[in-house]
Amino acid sequence: MRTRHVPGSGLLFELAAQRVDAYADEAPPLDLRDYLEGPLTASGVFIGLSGHVQRRFTMEMTGRWSGRHGTVEERFRYDGGETGERIWEMDVGEDGSLTATADDVLGKATGAQSGNAAAMRYRLLVPWKTGQTVVGIEDWFYLVDDGTLINRARMSKFGLKVGEIVACFRRGEVSGPRAGQP
Repeated sequence: MRTRHVPGSGLLFELAAQRVDAYADEAPPLDLRDYLEGPLTASGVFIGLSGHVQRRFTMEMTGRWSGRHGTVEERFRYDGGETGERIWEMDVGEDGSLTATADDVLGKATGAQSGNAAAMRYRLLVPWKTGQTVVGIEDWFYLVDDGTLINRARMSKFGLKVGEIVACFRRGEVSGPRAGQP
């Protein structure tokens, strides 16, 4: 997967292109079929164009895999008390290619995994004011030595950056406070 951005304002554009195969020799190796098996938790933030955190969230996940196909259930809780869920149906090819679908994803998410990284692109239907809007998502995952999976997702509308999500995933049961709770 290769992304291209126009050099310019740090608020609207990223300054460099990134390819998932550039991480082929990086360790520890990430195989989403292994990492997303069983219970997981995550904590994250949504960062707006101002660079300030606008929302916090926690997530509980459960993944079940059979060969190359898996189902990953996500349950969100936001700092304002709202909740949400998404169920991903994912396939990982022998070559590391990724495809995924969910009810709020338009079409298919596509991407790849290589070395300690994975990336997917997709169009997501999100709540907006009194209705919904579609944003483009470029989702990157990086596995680090302690087993934490770091996620950085760039959100765009009409090709312009509108926000970013940064989250950390951990394997196992819930062990800390949830968003909006002390």
